[in-house]
Amino acid sequence: MAKEHIKIIADNRKARFDYHVVERFEAGMMLTGTEVKALRQGKANLKDSYARIKKGEVFVYQLHISPYTHATYDNHDPLRPRKLLLHRQEIRQLFGKVNERGFTLVPLRLYFRDGLVKMELALAKGKLKYDKRDSIRRRDEQRDLQRQRKDYK
Repeated sequence: MAKEHIKIIADNRKARFDYHVVERFEAGMMLTGTEVKALRQGKANLKDSYARIKKGEVFVYQLHISPYTHATYDNHDPLRPRKLLLHRQEIRQLFGKVNERGFTLVPLRLYFRDGLVKMELALAKGKLKYDKRDSIRRRDEQRDLQRQRKDYK
């Protein structure tokens, strides 16, 4: 079996702090040529991006892909909505959960997998203020433990 090659382009670390991730999905993206070339240069930002289901299709909004530096007149709009490619069954599952239970769709990572651009999309529920404080406390405790282990060696 062939080994998969994964190269991460962008990571949305803030989403893991602001949301409880319940389920993850991998989606392909419909992109133009200049967008793919810009992604190969690492010019993407997932901050403040989100996904919505519109007429049975999933789109990602506020995903910033900077214009390709070597393009001429045919460059792309950096913030245009981009269609995500998911199976119909996955879209139905997401649609039901987003409408019924108050979940939201949050992009977590953007990466190349075997030469194709993929997005890791999370079905997530927003954290409350005390949940965020708890996350900070746990992260600080882990950091302190790591320091103590390092000093012990």
